Amino acid sequence: MGRLVVLRQMAHRFAFVGMVAFAFGLMLLGKADTLLVERARVAVTDAVTPILDVLSRPASVIAEVVENVRELAQLRAENGRLKAENEKLQHWQTVARRLEAENRVLRGQLNFVADPDSAFITARVVGDTGGAFVHSMLISAGSRDGVRKGQAVLAGEMLVGRIAEVGQRSSRILLLTDINSRIPVVVETSRAKAILGGDNNDRPKLHYLSTSPPLSPGDRIVTSGHGGAFPAGMAVGVVAAVTEGGVRVEPFVNRHELEYVTVVDYGLSGVLPSDREAARRKGGE
Repeated sequence: MGRLVVLRQMAHRFAFVGMVAFAFGLMLLGKADTLLVERARVAVTDAVTPILDVLSRPASVIAEVVENVRELAQLRAENGRLKAENEKLQHWQTVARRLEAENRVLRGQLNFVADPDSAFITARVVGDTGGAFVHSMLISAGSRDGVRKGQAVLAGEMLVGRIAEVGQRSSRILLLTDINSRIPVVVETSRAKAILGGDNNDRPKLHYLSTSPPLSPGDRIVTSGHGGAFPAGMAVGVVAAVTEGGVRVEPFVNRHELEYVTVVDYGLSGVLPSDREAARRKGGE
């Protein structure tokens, strides 16, 4: 019994010494013949890869099943939300069609004269001259492209501002937030009239607004069409805050995100006289 214990202890010691010697030999072999070691490593890798592939398949299958279940739950929630939105859109589509038909009949009865067709050009924003004292932008289109002073500037269907200065190849946009900007607007729901005035703040202020009915955040503000500056119904922004200091409007367009804008000519003289009219008045003086 004692001999077996002694032999077992000696075997453990020699096994440890043998492993150290084998590792040392592999190190020497790797230094001596890197090509042989590389081939051996490639062979071992080729032999082990199929085994690892088989072992990894259950884990990948389980992960894929879990991901599919998660996506199925998300798709179910998204499907419910889209169904609700689709029902709302169908309702508003029905309302819009009915209103369009009524509008067509009423226009025929009143012998309504439609607004003239508008012309537009698209230009790239090349400079933002916004600062503490001015909120304006430069675009790469001028008088040679048909841009005129006073024309409306849009981003999509949203009002950005108006053309304030025109050169041959460039123009300057006076933004809604500029301190010199004054635009006649109405509250879309109550039709309460006001003047949207900029004060070099990111949220312009409503002036001369009647207090009845009261406004609440989220009310849409659109142009009124008064003064001949812009057509009626152009989207401007929403009421952001109603305080004792006044009503602030959040414009639909963030000027820091503008890359391209549309300059639209609605054929309106507006509050700014055309170049020809200005020259005629100057000559008359």
